Amino acid sequence: MKEWILMGVAAVGLSSSLVEAKQPNVVIILSDDQSWTDYGFMGHPEIKTPHLDQLAKESAVFSRGYVPTALCRPALTSIATGLYSHQTLITGNDPAKTAANAKHVEEAGKTAKELLISNIDRHGALPMWLADEGYLSFQSGKWWEGNFKRGGFTHGMTRGYPQKGGRHGDDGLDIGRKGMKPVFDFIDLAVKEEKPFFLWYAPFLPHTPHNPPERLFSKYRREGLPMTVARYYAMCDWFDETCGELLDGLDEKGVSKDTLVIYVTDNGWIQMPNNGSYAIRSKRSPNEGGTRTPIMFRWPGVIEPGERKELCTSLDIAPTIVAATGAKAPHDFPGLNLLPTLKGEAPLERKTIYGESFAHDIADIMKPEASLMYRWVIDDHLKLLLTYDGRQGQIKYPPTDFRPQLYDLVADPHENKNLAAERPDEVARLVKKLEAWYPVKERETVTTWSDEPVVLEPVKD
Repeated sequence: MKEWILMGVAAVGLSSSLVEAKQPNVVIILSDDQSWTDYGFMGHPEIKTPHLDQLAKESAVFSRGYVPTALCRPALTSIATGLYSHQTLITGNDPAKTAANAKHVEEAGKTAKELLISNIDRHGALPMWLADEGYLSFQSGKWWEGNFKRGGFTHGMTRGYPQKGGRHGDDGLDIGRKGMKPVFDFIDLAVKEEKPFFLWYAPFLPHTPHNPPERLFSKYRREGLPMTVARYYAMCDWFDETCGELLDGLDEKGVSKDTLVIYVTDNGWIQMPNNGSYAIRSKRSPNEGGTRTPIMFRWPGVIEPGERKELCTSLDIAPTIVAATGAKAPHDFPGLNLLPTLKGEAPLERKTIYGESFAHDIADIMKPEASLMYRWVIDDHLKLLLTYDGRQGQIKYPPTDFRPQLYDLVADPHENKNLAAERPDEVARLVKKLEAWYPVKERETVTTWSDEPVVLEPVKD
């Protein structure tokens, strides 16, 4: 046992205090389409999330957590691989029907969907690396990259492409909405075989359809609150209820103290009051309503509970799991191993994180920039957004102004006042950071403010 942990220490630079640690089980809880504000522990005045509130009390909670891209498939893939979307080439949910993609299909002799999924073979994913350390793993809920076995899971629910109806989770989407039995059956199996386990719990909640049980809907139905909003609130409550079942199940099976639980959401959601859709500055947007999420880590006796004020990204999840388990990944990570910080052994010195947004449908599965909509950077309390014209015709809410956006997230956490015109020096400084992180050569970049709105021509095939 010590041998594998020592190899993990050497691989990720962990302190030697982990050498005697027991190999933990790992559970990732993934919310689907939920705003960073929509929890009791994050201060929402109406939504009830008692089970996640309790998890927050027992966890290190990064209230300033982010996903690097605010759309489900690329967000989930970045968690599984530890890589940015422009690195995995999985930048959207589906390939678009474009001349570029038709050329790739002809040259490869494979469908565009298969070419997209094959990126998981090139990069690998957490279940693959954990399998090498003796872990059993279970996929439930959202999973886009083919059959669960394609991602390295030993057990799972999703049939995946190219099976009929195999897309984004298929049979796996029953988890939570139709009970938790498959998850608990898997945990029983792992305990019986005395194997450490990895659980991917990504239920189709609070994602649409917003059809909560009446017992929950009735809690929020009141005069003055649109029914669409009440239903969404109830869906958040329903999701929380299933998280409580899962966490209670870990307790009942006697494995909680040996389990690293990680919480994150794939992207935000701001419910429109007059229809079932989402607001412009939430899902798929680089604004706080799209990218921000609480990120929690619980490992009793190892991780110190409490609120963390530092910036955190979901890209930190993979290297932290690799470090905790002694696993070995085939590539370097842009995120950080947070264990030394979570254990109180070292401060988190990072002040800057980055993100990107692409079109829902991928214009060129070999060239991320063809679908690029935004690059963004948060440096301490300042956030800069740069806007691009990737596949405008496919965007539900296409950008109409390509001037830079600069926000002070301390004074203006909901990004209501664009400071770019007032602080051009800060814009220029942050543009340099973005260029050093992910240089873009094939798209026009507007880096200075002008009095007249800047509008770019839509991308053509």
